[in-house]
Amino acid sequence: MRENRTVVIFAVAALLLIAAMSPSLAISPLMWGDANGARTLKAHPGWPVDFAWTLICGFLVMFMQAGFALVETGFCRTKNTANVMMKNLIDYVIGSLAFWVLGFAIMMGKDWHGIVGTTGWFLAGKAYDVSTMAIWFFELVFCATAATIVSGAIAERPKFSVYVIYSAVISAIIYPVYGHWVWGGGWLSSAPFMVKLGHGYGALDFAGSGVVHAVGGYIALAACLMLGPRIGKYDENGNPRPIPGHNIAFAVLGTFILWFGWFGFNPGSTLSAHELRIAVIAVNTNLAGAAAAATAMFITWAKNGKPDVGMTCNGALAGLVAITAPCAWVNSWAAVVIGIVAGFIVCYGYWFLENHGVDDMVGAVAVHGFNGTWGLISLGIFADGTYGVYTTAKPYVTGLLYGNPGFFLCQLISAAVNFAWAFGCGLILFWILKKTMGIRVSPEEEILGLDITEHATVAYPNFVCTETGLPFSIRGGKE
Repeated sequence: MRENRTVVIFAVAALLLIAAMSPSLAISPLMWGDANGARTLKAHPGWPVDFAWTLICGFLVMFMQAGFALVETGFCRTKNTANVMMKNLIDYVIGSLAFWVLGFAIMMGKDWHGIVGTTGWFLAGKAYDVSTMAIWFFELVFCATAATIVSGAIAERPKFSVYVIYSAVISAIIYPVYGHWVWGGGWLSSAPFMVKLGHGYGALDFAGSGVVHAVGGYIALAACLMLGPRIGKYDENGNPRPIPGHNIAFAVLGTFILWFGWFGFNPGSTLSAHELRIAVIAVNTNLAGAAAAATAMFITWAKNGKPDVGMTCNGALAGLVAITAPCAWVNSWAAVVIGIVAGFIVCYGYWFLENHGVDDMVGAVAVHGFNGTWGLISLGIFADGTYGVYTTAKPYVTGLLYGNPGFFLCQLISAAVNFAWAFGCGLILFWILKKTMGIRVSPEEEILGLDITEHATVAYPNFVCTETGLPFSIRGGKE
């Protein structure tokens, strides 16, 4: 089939590129710098604790992949369980390789005119530099988080081969480019007009409301629009129908895992255990998640007469997304306000999209896209001047409420660019895939479930399902 040939060509090209690089990668470790960290330790005896802090926080963020997998699987139907789990797994697998080949160089390499990095392909020249290895791993797990956001939004519809290509492209290009603009010395953070506008600093994003979450969220929006809704999601009049997930316990457990991992995501972004602001960051992170969860719970309680478990979970995640950008720069009361607003955004944002034909299975666009944007904007409002630009040694950051409308404008510019880049790239990518490979499984395959049709496996072999009037055994044979 055509899509299978495309995947094979893609894989062969990647292997040839790696082979072409292999002579340079085979040179003795002693030629690359600090192979065992001895010189680094001698020059900086206080760094081991920072290395340990950064790597352990990176391990926590990597574990968030399990949280995403459980949340998305809990919200899907039994017949798509293995497929959703596989997509979350492949995001980390493909993301690791794509970020090694291209992504890290584009994001964190030597800046070229504020647009992209140009050094560090395949980690060439840095493969035994312990400092580079630590930051590479930490940035990788953030990249994988951005990629996996799309999985839940478009679940139960896309071809797996298409998803593999998408995962490679976001990890190698889309995420790293915007990441360079904000974190890698690119134009949003460092262009003279942005620094002048912000009174000493350009656009900021402490741990990734925009760089990670909004990028993933708006690509998810583009993908949902290109794929269309699931069969049975809307009635003949266009009114949305509920399609319940099969395991709400998975969703709640996944939410707890994600919340736990966020204490690596946000405090870990100091990249130093010596930055004792990590205590403030942890408290702000927790309060925003709690405030948003409570808000979503009460909104659904008032609307439906009962508190909704799934929306409460999404509320918690929305608050965590929103606080990710401003977590180091705001007071605890501001964190609560940011969380409350996030709770409103996730509920009404999800309902707005659903009522306008956007079938986002897990609510990823409202959670990550809309609240990622709110996180960037809230930083421009509530930054109170008690902390510097990623470290207390630099100018303190102040927002609109503290007399700095210029920085607020910087954040608005960053939010607008973020949406245009992520949503635009998402539309282009999925349009190309739609025209060349086709991006959606057939109606018959969708009804049977992607576990069987895409993987020839099932998560629950002893279940029998009846959906859309077609009884079938989950083993694949019709009853």
